[in-house]
Amino acid sequence: MGEVPSSSSSSSSSSSMGRYLGNHHQRRWWIRLHLSSLGTGTLLMALWVVLFVSLFAWQIGSFSGFRVFESAPPLATPIPLLRPVAYNLTDFGGVGDGRTLNTEAFERAVRAIAELERVGGGQLNVPPGQWLTSPFNLTSHMTLFLAEGAEILGIQNVDYWPLMPPLPSYGHGREQKGPRYGSLIHGQHLTDVVITGHNGTINGQGQAWWTKFQKKLLRYTRGPLVQLMWSSNIIISNITLRDSPFWTLHPYDCKNVTIANLTILAPVSGAPNTDGIDPDSCQDMVIENCYISVGDDAIAIKSGWDHYGIAYGRPSTNILIRDLIVRSEVSAGISIGSEMSGGVSNITVENVRFWDSKRGVRIKTAPGRGGYIQNISYRNLTFDNVRIGIMARTDYNEHPDDGFDPKDLPVLENISFKGIYGRGVRIPVMMFGSKEIPIKDVTFWDMKVGITYKKKNIFRCGFVEGRAIGPIFPAPCDNFDLFSSDGRLVRPSVSRNFADVLPGPQNNADADDDA
Repeated sequence: MGEVPSSSSSSSSSSSMGRYLGNHHQRRWWIRLHLSSLGTGTLLMALWVVLFVSLFAWQIGSFSGFRVFESAPPLATPIPLLRPVAYNLTDFGGVGDGRTLNTEAFERAVRAIAELERVGGGQLNVPPGQWLTSPFNLTSHMTLFLAEGAEILGIQNVDYWPLMPPLPSYGHGREQKGPRYGSLIHGQHLTDVVITGHNGTINGQGQAWWTKFQKKLLRYTRGPLVQLMWSSNIIISNITLRDSPFWTLHPYDCKNVTIANLTILAPVSGAPNTDGIDPDSCQDMVIENCYISVGDDAIAIKSGWDHYGIAYGRPSTNILIRDLIVRSEVSAGISIGSEMSGGVSNITVENVRFWDSKRGVRIKTAPGRGGYIQNISYRNLTFDNVRIGIMARTDYNEHPDDGFDPKDLPVLENISFKGIYGRGVRIPVMMFGSKEIPIKDVTFWDMKVGITYKKKNIFRCGFVEGRAIGPIFPAPCDNFDLFSSDGRLVRPSVSRNFADVLPGPQNNADADDDA
């Protein structure tokens, strides 16, 4: 790998620049104050001196014209100092030309920051440029800061991507048995990690991976773009993630995670399984103020796959998702499952706009999953040109192997929808449990969704029990008790096992849902 001399600039220079600008404004104030105290004659004499010096300097070529009177060029946005010590990637030989491989530069920087634990860790600044790299690991007490115009590029040659053991709650790779490829940016057993910036980009350059996957040329499961495992106190904010080989951002068995102000992008078609954010067996997480448009689920909450997930036994719980704009032409805006065998509970989704998507909200599971989906609250959702607004199915029959027990039945209960609005929706609700897996204690409250055309079965359900409160449009199916806005029972359910339309079976080809 080619190297360049270490750059003398670092985030400490950014702090110096901030101090310089502050002193500069103070000097301007001091000059204005003292000029106002001078007499007219003295002021004219001072102006003549300035003019004479400027003309003399121009004559000897020290100035190119009268630049002293020109406005200064705009300054780059200074990088804040977020740790006691900060480095630039160029300090370790990084070259941002889009061609030089910078893996060793990243690794040297991470090793240097790992030595700073006692003083509060370190910050690695990635300056403007394109920084090609193969996968590398982060360390605890580290801030990775991507400056405006900085782009980390994942190398497209799969030979540079290491193989890792399968996730313990999945048993083997999600796509292929055996090991899996690692992520571009990775970390395990870490604490106090920040990935942020001035909207710099981490680009997985996933096109080569998607092509190989579609042509069945890969022996192992593709790797995520960013994956942190068994870690805590994580902040990921103010950056763009794009074109991941597989799932984009995958926190696995992590605690105390904040994900905010992200833009996550992948082609809406032809980029298989490029989920945006997949919290997996995580707890105490906030996802907010993000824009996500990808080739699969924008967000998919998971907790392990069949008997492997049951044995691992780590739920996803206490997750708040709010203030998002999401798009998924292939799957759904926000999904729970189908891998949910460790359980999913205490999830709040609020203030989300779903646009140009196949589905808005989706819950998917199957016999053999075990686990539970309970205490789920959706509030203030807007569907704009969505094929199916709300969907729940219990027949997503995709399994890792034949070791699952079909008698391991998931529990679905206490799921509420309040303030559901939209336009251009073909089927606002499709909720199908089964005799073995009924969906219990479902509440709809205040719903008005404009449909694309009039059709009898646009609120579809079967083996669902619950209530509809206040004005609901379109009218709910007969499975629900109807209540007025003030809580009076208007009409009890006709049959909780009622189903006008029976859905087709679900599998990994993801059937058309009869929509």
